[in-house]
Amino acid sequence: MARRPRSAAPALSRNRILAEAQALTAADGLAALSTRRLAERLGVEAMSIYHHFPSKHHLLDAMVDAAIASIEPPPPGLPPLERLRFAAHAYREMARRHAALFPLVAVHRLNTPTGVRFIESILALVQAAVPDAERAARHFRVLGYYLMGAGLDETAGYAKGPTAAEPVDDEFIARECPRLAASARWFQRSQWDATFELGLEAILAAIAQDSPL
Repeated sequence: MARRPRSAAPALSRNRILAEAQALTAADGLAALSTRRLAERLGVEAMSIYHHFPSKHHLLDAMVDAAIASIEPPPPGLPPLERLRFAAHAYREMARRHAALFPLVAVHRLNTPTGVRFIESILALVQAAVPDAERAARHFRVLGYYLMGAGLDETAGYAKGPTAAEPVDDEFIARECPRLAASARWFQRSQWDATFELGLEAILAAIAQDSPL
């Protein structure tokens, strides 16, 4: 009997490399992403990746672009403030989908076509509610501060940060920091949605005060 031909491996492409890089980052964290490990997962030589991405920085740019491009735009028929509310939730959902990558997304220079178009789109949403250019720019920055901070806290928050100190025990906190002890339950993951809504609504209320609509 004739041997069945072995199925060929999928051709190497930018999309395949990008998908594998995203999977590796999601599984093992951004620090684990290297050209060598990525090549092993793809079953190719590391140099093959450089034909599609000249450096790791170019790959990271593409990963950030993909995350930004995945943010769902608000439906056009909504009122301006509702479009901003939708966009804020969509950004937060992106941060959660790309939790391991988001610390890079938050501080990355959005200087690619995808990045600057995203900035332009959010500015357009703010200016639809606040026509004054200066006030709109300031509201845009405040909203950005909030969304990036919330995303960082929820994906790689202070509780996961590096430290050499031995954590203080609950008895110390109860004795020395009674306000922290009493408030701790409201800091839990189950409370994140309510806290996020409280902050977002405060920002949208400030935008509404400057809106002539």
